[in-house]
Order: sequence, then C-alpha cells, then structure tokens
Amino acid sequence: MFRISSFFLFVCALAAEPADWIWSGRYLITEDAQHRVISGGAVAIRGERIVGVGTKSEIDARFQAKQRVDRPDAILAPGLIDTHTHAAMSLFRGIADDKNLQDWLNKYIFPAEARNLTPDFVRWGTRLGCLEMLLGGTTTFTDMYYFEDVVAEAAKEAGMRGVLGETIIGFPVADAKTPGDSLKFAERFLQRFRNDPLVVPAVAPHALYTNSDATLQAARALANKYHAPLLIHLSETKKENDDEQTKRRRSPTQTLDALGVLTGRTVAAHCVWMSDADLRILKTRGVGVAHCPSSNMMLGSGAAPVPKMLVLGIAVGLGPDGPAGSNNDFNMFEEMDLAAKLQKVTALNPQALSAATALEMATVRGARALGMEKEIGSLETGKRADIISVRLDRPNAVPVYDPISQMVYALKAADVRDVMVNGRPVVRDAKILTLNQDQILQKAAEYGVRVSASLR
Repeated sequence: MFRISSFFLFVCALAAEPADWIWSGRYLITEDAQHRVISGGAVAIRGERIVGVGTKSEIDARFQAKQRVDRPDAILAPGLIDTHTHAAMSLFRGIADDKNLQDWLNKYIFPAEARNLTPDFVRWGTRLGCLEMLLGGTTTFTDMYYFEDVVAEAAKEAGMRGVLGETIIGFPVADAKTPGDSLKFAERFLQRFRNDPLVVPAVAPHALYTNSDATLQAARALANKYHAPLLIHLSETKKENDDEQTKRRRSPTQTLDALGVLTGRTVAAHCVWMSDADLRILKTRGVGVAHCPSSNMMLGSGAAPVPKMLVLGIAVGLGPDGPAGSNNDFNMFEEMDLAAKLQKVTALNPQALSAATALEMATVRGARALGMEKEIGSLETGKRADIISVRLDRPNAVPVYDPISQMVYALKAADVRDVMVNGRPVVRDAKILTLNQDQILQKAAEYGVRVSASLR
C-alpha cells in the first residue's frame, strides 16, 4: 500500500499545474459574482494573475507551488481599493484640524503647499503614504496631486498599484505656473506611463470652483485623447452648491455635464450635496463615485446619499481623502466601518448600508468605480493577484461568526499580516518588503520640522 500511495502521489505531482504561490486561510472572501466566502479557502497565483480559487484541498490537488503562505488563523481577501486620496499630503498630517473645507484649503493647505512643495517633498510624502497604505491592506490608491510623475515613481518603488492624476488648478502651483502648463505636464505624464503594469495615469482638474470652464473642457479632451480617467472633486460642500446656484442657477453636476466634463471615464470624489437629478446624470454618464465618509464627517461637509446611488447602480468606492485635516490617515478599514455607520445614523436605520456592501465598496465596487473591475477587486481566476491576509488571532478578532462582518466592524488595519500586489509579495508578517521604513520615518520627522517652521 505504501508503494502504491507513493507512486500515486508522484503521478499527481507530475500532473499538477505549476504555480508560483499558493495562499490559504481560514476563510477566503472572494467578492466574486456569487459573493462566495470559502471556509478553508486558497488561491493559486502564477505570475501576475490568479490561476485558481477554491478550497485548500482543491487547490493543493490541482497546483504545485514554488512558495506558500498558509494562514490558518486569517481571512484572505482582495486587496483594498482606495478611490480618492492625496498621498504626499501625509507630510501635512494634522497641521490644520477641525476646520471647514474652504478655511482648511485657503488659510492652511494652499499656503503650506506654496511654501513646501518640491519633487523631493512629494517623493517622501508618497513613500510615507504607500508605507501606511500597504501595511494596512490597501493595494490600489487613487491619487490627485502635484509632481504626479514622482508619485508614480514612488508607487512603483513600493510595488503598489495606482490610478494617479496630475492636478490641474487655476492658480500658480509648485509644478506649473498656469493651467496650460499643468495640462502640458499632464500630457507628458500620460505619455510616460501609458500601458504601465501598475500605474494608470489620469487627468485631475481639482474642482469646478478652482478651474475655468475652458480649462475643465481641455482637461476632459486630454483625458479622452489618451483614454484616461478624469478625477475631480464634486459637490463636497453645501457652499460649493450654493455658489454655483447663485452663479448659474444650476448644480455643479449640471454645470459639468453641460460643459461635457462628465462625458468619458470619470471618478468624482465626495458627491455629498446631490439632488436626484444630479444622481441621474452620474448614472447616465457612467461616473464612478469616491465616497469619503471620514473626511466628510471631519470637515462637517455632510453625508453623501450613498444608498440612493447604490439603488441607481452607480459605482461607489471608498477613499480616506488627504491626511491633513480632512482626515489624518489612509485607513480603509476605518472607511468601511464609518461608511456603514454614517448611513445608519443618517437614515435612523441599521440596515441602510450593510457590512457586506461596505466591503464591496472597498473592493469590487471600488474597482468598478475606477473602471478596473475586469482586473482587480475580487479573487477570481484571471484577475490580478492583489490579495491580503488579515489576522484572526487577536483579542478584537475572536470569536468569528460572520467573516464579512468581522472585516468591517471588528478587524483593523493593524491586523493585516501579508500583502501581495500584482503577484509580488510586498508585506510579510506585517513587515514591509519594498520600502525602507526606518528611513521613511526619519525623513518624515525632518519634513515635519521644516513644515512647522514654514508656518510661523
């Protein structure tokens, strides 16, 4: 019997498909069309792609892997997708808290940027942001900032996926004296990073109220020329809506639509003050929405009508926004938790937005908002291998009755143990593999001294 069994195992090994990695865990949250949660699940990875999803026994029988990550006390899940942030603003963390948006921007952030922004500042700020994001299970981030080519370089160095937008704004900034200069910078950026395996270059006009109509239309034309996303802040505050009503007797969404700015691949951040008519425009134009609950709460901007968006079938993702007064971290676990709870308290209905929906918004719905649902957002054969493991052996993690509820309401960014992006391990045992953490923290402290001095 021993010889027969050994021979059988030998034959099975020869017949097994090759894989570079097999990851296994106590639970596997797929976020596939059937929303499967597989107990004792596993994923096989070859190169940049997932080649098999199933139970551990099924995957082990089918694949022979070069390397393994076996986590019997963890949840395996798709990498989290941040649909709106400003990574380099990590170096402004906490300089102006408890302000409304306009005061925060005009009295604190814009002046601080004018005094401090350089390519080096953006590089180290993005490294700090990527460090925090990867350690917290975020594998894709959507960025809007200056020197976005440097942001892309830093993201690739970290091994992180990014939808990265060069900011277009109607006054002189660190990387451009005029909006025309910004558009030229953006075009060079689009050309450089087209077809990159990790970077999706984008055009990012800051907002309706910080750009002329002509600049907004030029930004749309540029994005469409390169089949690139356009990223924009939209209806974040009541003031933004009131000002546009006073100026043109219509909402910001209606104005952007009339200008043709929403005709093409678009991700609109915030979308708090939206009428039913505005939402119908977003649905008709296929606009993805980046919902930023912690930012909207911290700035007192309001609560976006997310349940209405979801009923209409609008693609809604989550984003932490910038860590400098609108929100001081990049914690997507926090965003999931707050997204669900904010809608519950607003509607006085505990079922207004479920844990399952919040997790979808952080994964597959976020991918759809970015127009990337065919590549990322779920653990399915053929998709990019962006995967995380989250520990279930800590006091806040036991017992487990519902893995999805556990992910949204109990687990924390600090519980992330392993992270893979595009088939490459970037975090192992909660340690970053691609960045020099000590050096980044040291540089962040040095920049903190410089920023403080510049504000005096």
